[in-house]
Amino acid sequence: IYILVYVDDIIITGNNTAFLRNIVSQLNSAFSLKDLGRLDYFLGIEVKSNSDGSLTLTQSKYVRGLLSRTDMENSKPITSPMVSGCKLSKSGSDKFLHVSLYRSVAGALQYATITRPEISFSVNKVCQFMSNPLEQHWSAVKRILRYLKGTMSLGLHLQLAPPNSPLSIQAYCDADWASDPDDRHSTSSAAIFIGPNLISWWSKKQTVVARSSTKAEYRSLALATTEVLWIQTLLSKLHVSHHPPVSTVIT
Repeated sequence: IYILVYVDDIIITGNNTAFLRNIVSQLNSAFSLKDLGRLDYFLGIEVKSNSDGSLTLTQSKYVRGLLSRTDMENSKPITSPMVSGCKLSKSGSDKFLHVSLYRSVAGALQYATITRPEISFSVNKVCQFMSNPLEQHWSAVKRILRYLKGTMSLGLHLQLAPPNSPLSIQAYCDADWASDPDDRHSTSSAAIFIGPNLISWWSKKQTVVARSSTKAEYRSLALATTEVLWIQTLLSKLHVSHHPPVSTVIT
């Protein structure tokens, strides 16, 4: 039995239906609960149970809310979240006047990365200009929104692991050396899988200047290794067996 609690929202899952009902009954005797039945929506994330036992996680309702907030419901969809080779910079005099709107929307896009890992790089870039956004930065934000509008049905697909087989952990990491035109900091990125499922990912600006591409790659590898160790510890505490060693690929 696993119980996930976020403030007053709870998910309870397990392989014994009678035991699950007993837990809900005991909780209801101590607290005022509303049982919403089978999981289909949680914290802005839509959960679809497929016939093969897999789950599909999407955030179409959340994205529609963002489009409404920015008056972009009728905008034209686009096929990529950022122009290839785009280098956003602090340099420029065309300041975006609605700073609070920029911060609100850029911050909200971070939550959309929960089910849309492919926008992590783009969102990380636009979030680096919260204090003094320019028109070019707002254009980049709107491009992400236009991309999301045309791809609202996309999300995470979580598959069942083969029965009686230990799970393997695979980590992929990379670094974009000295990619920031303002301070020459590099960008680290990683994607970590348990079995066939992507469960952790990020795109982050490194905190120091790497003096070589090798150092930038090592920093990215160190961050990915730290995450893998945490995942191994979590799986151990949940009594989930996994197959060591971990496979790590630096691209």
